[in-house]
Amino acid sequence: MLRAMLTAGAVLAALLAPATARAEGSAPGIPPLTDRHGRTLTLRGWNIEDKAHRGEAALSGITERQLRDMRAQGFDFARLLVFWDDLEPEPGRYSRRYLEKIERVLDWARRHGVKVVIDAHQDVFGPAFGHRGIPGWATRTDGLPFTPHPDDWFAEYSEPAVQRAFTHLYEDDDLRRVQARMWRTLAARFARHPAVLGYDLINEPMGEPEPGEDIVSAARRIERDQLTPMYNRLADAVRPADPDAWVFVEPTPVVGEGVPTGLGRVDDPRVVYAPHFYDTAMEAGADYDPGAGWIEAYERAVTAYPRRYRVPVVVGEWGPPDSSLPHMGRFYRDALASLSRYASGWAGYVWCYGGGYCAVDGAGAFRANKELTAEPYAETVAGTVRSAGYDSATGVYRLVYRPARHGSRVTGLSLPPGAWRITAGGGAGVVRRAPGRAWVRAVPGGLATVTVERAGPR
Repeated sequence: MLRAMLTAGAVLAALLAPATARAEGSAPGIPPLTDRHGRTLTLRGWNIEDKAHRGEAALSGITERQLRDMRAQGFDFARLLVFWDDLEPEPGRYSRRYLEKIERVLDWARRHGVKVVIDAHQDVFGPAFGHRGIPGWATRTDGLPFTPHPDDWFAEYSEPAVQRAFTHLYEDDDLRRVQARMWRTLAARFARHPAVLGYDLINEPMGEPEPGEDIVSAARRIERDQLTPMYNRLADAVRPADPDAWVFVEPTPVVGEGVPTGLGRVDDPRVVYAPHFYDTAMEAGADYDPGAGWIEAYERAVTAYPRRYRVPVVVGEWGPPDSSLPHMGRFYRDALASLSRYASGWAGYVWCYGGGYCAVDGAGAFRANKELTAEPYAETVAGTVRSAGYDSATGVYRLVYRPARHGSRVTGLSLPPGAWRITAGGGAGVVRRAPGRAWVRAVPGGLATVTVERAGPR
């Protein structure tokens, strides 16, 4: 999670051009995400994590309640954080118990109809620096210094030892092999699990600037010369075990400042571009500034890569630490409208019960303004979407699509709590309803329409 950009914010602010608003549907050329049956997917959900426990207690902080409560609010997607240091505490020794715990979470997800992306998470590289991620035995620093920053842990990424550790991970042949072996192990274990949609190959990768580089130049070089080859290696490691899952690739967090990524092509047929969506000022506790143009700049930057390489987009993390500030209602509306223009899905940070980034409080009620994330949407569309969107002002969701001629003809809708009226036309009709969900069947040959509107109080 991007909490601050160190002194980089000042550098980046000087590099960004003024932003202008974008019109609805103005990101052409970005393909949709699809499932294994070819249906168009829309993902709405949250990250789930347990950073507090490790070893025998690892993942004990994740409960079935989280998956059940997410689904009850209409969310169908979870990004599950797992840690290499728990999976492989010693070289070549994989924890069977940890794999079983991951599978238990996946079983809960399947039970509640939640799709999961398994995220190989790292914060400040790993336990060698007091965090989680890459094991200590795979951490090489060449004796360079590391100074903790207890009040600004993201600043620790600028420490020489951390930066050098990333360089060794990317460049050392033996570390390349063990990282690929780790992903082969995960994919082989979970390839057939029905809840697994894909694999996020590494969270928020960073690197080591060369002498004289500013942070933007360094990020684009690292993405081009180190991350792109790494993603190709890891995709190749996954594929023999799982030919169908999507592989999610992230740029460096600098993309959050509206800087287009330097990533190159990942030569795999099922790649998802998975940037994060954090603003430096809001991460530091500031309110949203609607006039600053940050969302517009981010959208311009983040859509360049998927248009060029024809890959779908799923935003892997987003959301401010304090959603109660005066302009946060406006932020959520602006952010959701932007995401709907180009992304096949998103995972908010984070579904937990408490304060700060948590989606809900201890009683399970949404924290301030986060209820705006719960909207009607089409989870799966059996056909080609022509238009889809939710109007928060009127509370109406509309979907227009051309039904598929082959395969499944059933489109699935997700509905937040409350009473909803569904009308369908163009050869489409509602065939089944259940709490929080509905299914529509359409005959091919025309344009099917679906309208969802609130029929009573939430």
